[in-house]
Amino acid sequence: MTNLAEQYRITQEPFYQPQSNEVELYEAAYNARLPVMVKGPTGCGKSRFIEYMAFKLGKPLITVACNEDMTASDLVGRYLLETNGTRWLDGPLATAARIGAICYLDEIVEARQDTTVVIHPLTDHRRQLPLDKKGELIQAHPDFQLVISYNPGYQSLMKDLKQSTKQRFVGFDFDYPAADLEASIIATETGINKADAVRLVKVGAAARALKGHGLDEGISTRLLVYAATLIQAEVNPLDACRMALVRPITDDADIRATLDHAIDAIFA
Repeated sequence: MTNLAEQYRITQEPFYQPQSNEVELYEAAYNARLPVMVKGPTGCGKSRFIEYMAFKLGKPLITVACNEDMTASDLVGRYLLETNGTRWLDGPLATAARIGAICYLDEIVEARQDTTVVIHPLTDHRRQLPLDKKGELIQAHPDFQLVISYNPGYQSLMKDLKQSTKQRFVGFDFDYPAADLEASIIATETGINKADAVRLVKVGAAARALKGHGLDEGISTRLLVYAATLIQAEVNPLDACRMALVRPITDDADIRATLDHAIDAIFA
């Protein structure tokens, strides 16, 4: 198990800038082995935060990108048919429980509710994972922790967590960083000069103001980093912004024109 754990260990410190006291609070939750829920808009740093905490704590991290086709077997494991018979293969959740990893279920609301209920025995006092098909009950390693994330902006009656699931976690609310911090993140992440980083943050703020008024979601910090990366590669800032910040998020001609005008004004 030690060799397997090393495969999932993060060896290089991810860049992360704390927004508040989330690092200390997460450490307290981990020390108590409490399951953690991280909520916030897309591209605001939820996954980077979990990667950073796994590195800081020195724990392996197993990440699962949830989707609507994911089954319980995809999480816990299944029998595979081979030439000489069948072989059991642990899923990522079972692997994490065995080796004492942090298991991160990203965008968990994308998974079907009948799939997510398999996490329930792991997120209360039992800390157990039943493998019904194998007839085995895994007692979670003392270092195991379960973390889930999702974007509350995409919630609906069909895509939300049951209360019986929500009330098994402690929670963190994430949002886009304050303007000065976001500009610092962009500059540090890409090497772009601070003035252009500030301009990109202003473009982001203009788009976020349109959320609910033509845009389902504002421009994420991730996309601002993409635009900065292009500018650092000597792409014209106006082209970089349109390519990274406008075209991916909307096909509405009026919204595109509004954002293009904002970019022209900010980078004039």
